[in-house]
Amino acid sequence: MRNKLTGAVTLLLLTTLSFAQDFQRTQLGVKANAQFMDIEVQFFSPTIVRIIKIPESSSLNKRSLSVIKSPEQTVLIVNQENNKVHLKSTSLQVELNLKTGKISFSDLNSHPIFTEKDYGTQFTAITDAGLKRFSVRQAFMLGKDEAIYGLGQQQTGKMNQRNQKIYLSNQNTKVCIPFIQSVKGYGIFWDNYSPTTFNDNLQETSFDSEIGDCSDYYFMWGGSGDGVVAQMRDLTGQAPMMPLWVYGYHQSKERYKTQDELLSVVKKYRDLKVPLDGIVQDWQYWGKDSLWNSMSFDPATYPNPKGMVDKVHQLNAHLFIVAWPGFGPLTKQYAEFKSKNMLIDFDTWPPNSGAKPYDPYNPASHAIYWDYLNKGVFSLGTDGWWLDSTEPDHINIKDKDFDQPTYLGSFRSVINAFPLEHVGGIYDSQRKTTSQKRVTIFTRSAFAGQQRYAANTWSGDVVSTWPTLQRQIPAALNFSLSGIPYWNADIGGFFAGAFNKGGGAKNPEFQELYTRWLQFAAFTPMMRSHGTDIPREIYQFGQPGDKTYDVLAKFINLRYSLLPYIYATAWDVTHHSGSIMRALFMDFEKDQQVYNIGNQYMFGKSLMVSPVTQAGQKEQAVYLPGGALWYDFWTGKAYDGGKSITAATPIDILPLYVKAGTIIPWGPQVQFAEEKKWDNLEIRVYPGADGDFTLYEDENDNYNYESGKYTEIPFHWDNKSLTLTIDKKKGGFAGTLVSRKFNIILVTETKGTGAQLSKQADKVINYKGAALSVSM
Repeated sequence: MRNKLTGAVTLLLLTTLSFAQDFQRTQLGVKANAQFMDIEVQFFSPTIVRIIKIPESSSLNKRSLSVIKSPEQTVLIVNQENNKVHLKSTSLQVELNLKTGKISFSDLNSHPIFTEKDYGTQFTAITDAGLKRFSVRQAFMLGKDEAIYGLGQQQTGKMNQRNQKIYLSNQNTKVCIPFIQSVKGYGIFWDNYSPTTFNDNLQETSFDSEIGDCSDYYFMWGGSGDGVVAQMRDLTGQAPMMPLWVYGYHQSKERYKTQDELLSVVKKYRDLKVPLDGIVQDWQYWGKDSLWNSMSFDPATYPNPKGMVDKVHQLNAHLFIVAWPGFGPLTKQYAEFKSKNMLIDFDTWPPNSGAKPYDPYNPASHAIYWDYLNKGVFSLGTDGWWLDSTEPDHINIKDKDFDQPTYLGSFRSVINAFPLEHVGGIYDSQRKTTSQKRVTIFTRSAFAGQQRYAANTWSGDVVSTWPTLQRQIPAALNFSLSGIPYWNADIGGFFAGAFNKGGGAKNPEFQELYTRWLQFAAFTPMMRSHGTDIPREIYQFGQPGDKTYDVLAKFINLRYSLLPYIYATAWDVTHHSGSIMRALFMDFEKDQQVYNIGNQYMFGKSLMVSPVTQAGQKEQAVYLPGGALWYDFWTGKAYDGGKSITAATPIDILPLYVKAGTIIPWGPQVQFAEEKKWDNLEIRVYPGADGDFTLYEDENDNYNYESGKYTEIPFHWDNKSLTLTIDKKKGGFAGTLVSRKFNIILVTETKGTGAQLSKQADKVINYKGAALSVSM
């Protein structure tokens, strides 16, 4: 039987090869020629397909900067019918039209998913920095009412990216990723690093890149929003765990000018008993601009940097230090990079300083950069990096600047990948230095694949206005839908000078904006206060007993209560390619009402957030997606989904709804993330549907979890029998809790509501790691 089967496969292969005049079978798919182009279809997996087109007789030697996946061995059925080649995997079908060069995709039942436009690939010969290159354009056809998302972080205020023309070139507040995903369950990554115009209109949808040797994109068939994100992570890298403390609250401003000032802020938070886990040192700790980014502390203002770091740690906090990609002309780094031809010769921040950026595209530059950063900063025991200006800043712009050579070609040809290469060099270098401290980065720009470098991108130097706050929500959601799960924004906006005339932090108008922004930030992957013009420490807004102060403290404390839930969600990101901020269609794809909603989102899979983004808002409409029962977090009142309700929005309330079937562990009241172990947790159960939750714990700030040093405790709620099952604890690590108490609350309008721990539990369970069930 085996010999007959082998013969049949050989005959099939010979039959396929008989069409060599039309196409050639390859290890990954097929090659063909059409419309004066060489075309290749490569299956990276049964659900991921790469399409490459180059002008015929051209050669291609491309190494992707974003894609790190090696192609899997994929079983394919290949055949030709007339002028069409069909490729079929176990998950999808691809059709190549040998006459027009068009590629189209369908499911196994031949239902169309996505298609190129006939004759939709165009190459235009150009000269780039004296070399013959092409501009490259690829056009597609979408369904008339098909909603699409992605493109990184755009400040347009739009959730659905249809009917837009957007120039994709990274700059402050604008993160450009040539990636889209559809409500139909597929994603497209256009693998090009030059400035690219995305255009969607009635005629077509297209990517048009200024520089390229090929049309090169990846089709991902995920079947859902989560599925597409998982495919993009499979293709470009998984997101590692951040340390537990990163999910707490962080204070910053532009800027702390001495080590005494920085330490005084941490001390003040501890005195006030307001939780805090991180403090950020912004620019010029090195002194004058000619020494910009010297990665050394000015002894006049920071006389004992090691002592400063130690004191921050003694106060149970962590220290972020800023680093830039540009260097002042009097720095040692500038001199070394210049001597090795590793500077890109254009002006970067700060103005009139003579600073130039280094060339992160050159792998040899990473070790040099890290050597200075490690000796001058990291060796002192610092905890995280603020990588500013990672677009990078480009001032006094001249056309010739884009012709500047880099290790990989003209700056123009690789500009959008600058943050990926810069951030990646620092991540890789720190990982080589130690595994005892997780790499922690927040950065102002990003590109596809940056999630693999522990990067938390913030939305840039945005202005302190209500419309700006509104725009941050769809910007964050589309960024997350582009495959990168970690995002944050300056609480209150960066430029707040317009409020100074009214008293700055005491200005009632700014207090309202800041309060609403902080409430939103409590439900983002990183909660970080920062800005210029007006200091943002909580005590700037009043003192205990003052309304604004008390509301700010309430939501900072709420963030810490949610840490067990947030950390478990982070584990879902790392272990299952999950997302923290979730567009509503990801969880309610059957409800078409949610497709264009960009002012609400899921935080994890259980909490729906509806930030208040207008001044003086006393109430607002909230849409409750269909197919679920919803609980008002603050009152416990239950609502059927599939309709809008009016939510009251006094200044101390952020509309927050919990999906029936949710199980949430409620953390202890703490001053910093690791102050108390999770040995006495309130477990809130929201009845009305079955549900699951997995409590995750590890050693909090090292990479031992990568070798299995972690625990999972699965919870399951059976709504019909009103039974909560707590399964056997899985795994272990140093310091694993042997026993703990779970205080079970079945949420109603009279218990388990709001931010405070409940006074009395329905059931108290002593859990020692063995499976048990609790009837409620």
